[in-house]
Amino acid sequence: MGISVGMVGLGMFGSAFVPLFARHPLVDRIALCDREPERIERFARDPILKGKFNPSDTYASLDDICKSDMDALVIITQPWLHAPQCIQAMESGKDVYSAVPIISIPDGNEILEWCEKLISTARKTGKNYMLGETTYYRPNAMFCRRKAGKKAFGSFIYAEGEYFHDRDSGSLRIVEKNRLNSKAGAEWKEISKKYSERGILSGPMHYPTHSTCGPVCVMKAHAVKVTAYGYRSTDPEYVQPPISNEVAFFRMSNDAAVRICEFREQAGSIAEHETFRIIGTRGSYMENQWKEVPRELPLSEDLTRPLHITQLKEEEMRDPLPAEVIEEFRKIPSQRSPESDDFVPTGHGGSHPYLVHEFVDSVSSGRTPAINIWEAARYMAMGVMAHQSALKDGETLEVPDWGDAPR
Repeated sequence: MGISVGMVGLGMFGSAFVPLFARHPLVDRIALCDREPERIERFARDPILKGKFNPSDTYASLDDICKSDMDALVIITQPWLHAPQCIQAMESGKDVYSAVPIISIPDGNEILEWCEKLISTARKTGKNYMLGETTYYRPNAMFCRRKAGKKAFGSFIYAEGEYFHDRDSGSLRIVEKNRLNSKAGAEWKEISKKYSERGILSGPMHYPTHSTCGPVCVMKAHAVKVTAYGYRSTDPEYVQPPISNEVAFFRMSNDAAVRICEFREQAGSIAEHETFRIIGTRGSYMENQWKEVPRELPLSEDLTRPLHITQLKEEEMRDPLPAEVIEEFRKIPSQRSPESDDFVPTGHGGSHPYLVHEFVDSVSSGRTPAINIWEAARYMAMGVMAHQSALKDGETLEVPDWGDAPR
C-alpha cells in the first residue's frame, strides 16, 4: 500500500512537482491545497492525476489540510512561510517536505530561532522534515559523494561553492513580482515593514543553500567559523536589500577551508552560475573533471607521480533511480526526451525527480531523509553568520551547529 501526499502551494514552482509526486509508484493518493481556487481547478482536470486524485481531496488552507488524514505534506509556498507552516504540518502528525530556503526573512537571529524550532519539533513529534535543496541531487554532488564514500579525495583541503544569479539578467525580478502579486504576497508587504522599521538589512547569504550544500554534503563537515564581506550596490535600480553580493570564508569541522559566494549583481559568472569545487590530497573535482594522483604508487625516477584527469558527463555522474520509478516518471512529458520516450531528469540540473523519490521513499520506509532538518540547518546557519560577519566588516564569528540527525 502506498502513501498519501498533499501538495500545498500550486504556483509556478509548486506546479512543477505535482506530476512527479502523482506518478511516483509509492504514492497512491494526492491532495491539492492552495489559497487561489483557480490553481486547484487547473490540476483537478489534469489526466496526470488520474487514479490518484479525488475531488474531495481539495483544500483552501493549510489549516484544513492539516486536519486531513494525509501521510505527508509538500510545502512549496512563499519562502517567508516555510518554517512555521512546516512546524504546523509536523505537529498535525505529518511528514513534511519544504521548498528552499528553510525560511526567508531579513532577521538572521530569527532565522536561527526557526532552525531551532524545527529541530525541536522534529524531535518532539518524531516526524521527518526534508528540505528540497536542488544542489544535493545535481550530478556533480552525487558523483562527489560516491567518491567521498570511497575515500577517493584523501583528506579534504579546500572547497568553493557559489550561486551567481544576477537579478537583472536572470529571472529574480519576475519571481519577486509574481510572489508579491499573490494573496500571501500582499500580507508579506505588511509583515516586512516591521523589519525595515527596525533597520534590519537582509542579504544574499540569507538564501545560501544552493552554494553551501555541495561542500557540506560531500565532506560531511559543518562550518565552525566565518569571515565575510559584502558589496553594497550603488545602482539606483537595485531593489532592497542594499547588499547585493557577499563572499564568505569558512573554517570547517574537518579543518578544511571553504569559500562561498552569493552574488545577485554581476555580469556573467566565473564558471557555471551554480556549482562547487572540492580539492583533496589525493583527488579533486572541478568543472565536470575528476583529477587524481595515485599516491599509493612509488615515486617515479624523476620523483613525480602522474596526475590523471577524467572528463565527466552528467549522465554518468548521476545515481540510478529504481526502474519502477523511472517507468512512471517517463509518463510525464517534461521528463522525456523530445526525440524519444527516454527518461531525462529535469529541473535544476535534473534534481527534481531525485528530490521527489528521496522524500517519498523516506516516508514510505519510515527512515530519516537525506536532507533532514539537521543537515538543512547547517546549510542555512553558514549563510546567516556570513551575513552577520559582512555587516560587521569581516569580523570572525562562530557558526552554530545542532549536531547530526538522530540515528
